[in-house]
Order: sequence, then structure tokens, then C-alpha cells
Amino acid sequence: MFVRSIMEAKGAFVATVAPTASLSDAVALLRDHGIGALVVSTGDGQINGIMSERDVVRALATHGMAVMGRPVSSVMTADVATCRAEDTVDSVMQLMTDRRIRHLPLVDEAGKLGGIVSIGDMVKARLRLLEEENRSLVGYIQTG
Repeated sequence: MFVRSIMEAKGAFVATVAPTASLSDAVALLRDHGIGALVVSTGDGQINGIMSERDVVRALATHGMAVMGRPVSSVMTADVATCRAEDTVDSVMQLMTDRRIRHLPLVDEAGKLGGIVSIGDMVKARLRLLEEENRSLVGYIQTG
């Protein structure tokens, strides 16, 4: 199974935030969209970073509530791992596990933002594949 199939099912919407936006505004976006990460972008599909709930918690623990007025760029992760539509679910899950990340932006051949996948998307896809394999095996055994 490939990331492409996940994106076809979930769509390409990606919630983004400008690097100059306040952390308070970014947290409101996380809440409003019911998501755990925002791609930080100045637009045109460029990825400047990613900001997750984890980044917010670390900043709050280090700087207190005063951090909420700082720009997103001060707390975002700038070294963003990405994936492509032709990557396998297994390879993406391995990357997420190795890097200890839960959100991975999808980029096209030109490196432009085209979507985002979460570890939840990966687990759901993997479970769907296992269920299909199980049904096939049961069918094979019952007809054999």
C-alpha cells in the first residue's frame, strides 16, 4: 500500500500557519481544525517548518505563558521530514518511528506541499490492509 491511496481517501487539505503568526494564533488553529500539527509556510507550497502540540508543550514548559506571544518560527521544527505519494506505508511508518514524529507532510516532485499524513492515517491504512488479507485467507481456506 502506498501513501497515494491514503491521500486519495483523506484529501489533500493541509492546515498551515505563517512563521510570523503568534503561537497563540497557531494553537487556536490546532483547536479549530482538531489536529495535532500545522505546516509552517509562507505560501506557494513552500515548507518552512512544522509545529506540533509537542512543540507547544516544550515551549510552555521552558518559557511559560509568555511564549504564546512569540512567533511560530521560534518554536517550530525547521528540519522537516517529508514523504511522497509513491512511498509505501511501511516505509513511512518506519520513518515516523525512527524520527519519533506523528505528522509527515507530503511533497510532490518539485518539493511543494501536497498533503499531510499522520501516524493515525498510517495505522488505519495498515489495519485495513491486514483486514483485507485476513478476509482473503479465510476465503481461501473455506473454498480449499
